[in-house]
Amino acid sequence: MTAKTVSIPWSDDQSVTGRLVGGVLSPGILLAHGAGTNQDHASIVRLRDGIAAAGYPVLTFNYPYTELGSRRPDPQQRLLACHRAVVEWFCGNVAQTVVGAGRSMGGRMATYLAAEGMPFAGLILFAYPLHPAGKPDRLRKDHLADVSCPMLFIVGTRDPLSTMPLFDQWIRPLAQSTVVEIEDGDHSFRVRKSSGRTNEEAQAQAVTAAVDWLRSLDG
Repeated sequence: MTAKTVSIPWSDDQSVTGRLVGGVLSPGILLAHGAGTNQDHASIVRLRDGIAAAGYPVLTFNYPYTELGSRRPDPQQRLLACHRAVVEWFCGNVAQTVVGAGRSMGGRMATYLAAEGMPFAGLILFAYPLHPAGKPDRLRKDHLADVSCPMLFIVGTRDPLSTMPLFDQWIRPLAQSTVVEIEDGDHSFRVRKSSGRTNEEAQAQAVTAAVDWLRSLDG
């Protein structure tokens, strides 16, 4: 699917690149990438194009560090400043009603913005990183109680950044949460051969779940 490249200013003298795939439905979807990728990574493009194929406008963007070709994430406040500016650009130029979406770190940044009052119509959180790998004591959950919009969590049952006992304890009970499990999926929704299905099928399930949930918002 052909994307339009746009330049989005996020500070007085800096901008980041975005990729916009058009659609006529509402809401618009702002899709943020994870820490180890950028907006052109196959996993992000697959999500973008899959959601856009259902008729929704979808915008991806680079954070400042990936715009510069670095793999080292910016400090959180810099990530949030950029993400906030992209939301404002999207609202002013594409869609007044916005669902914040993101993979891993990108989704986590969207939840912080929602918790501080960003008026998202909803959040789609692909592989939300509840804790760093191997550090289940460092939970990223407290702010989620301040999110008032509906949240869709799409989680792999083998995700080392969101182990299921902790996910079941802290995420599933949230009043605004809907959960879709990718059975046997890891943090990238990859599955083992013994699961009986392919990685592509598991990843397609994530797209289908997102689109179905968006249609329920419309209803």
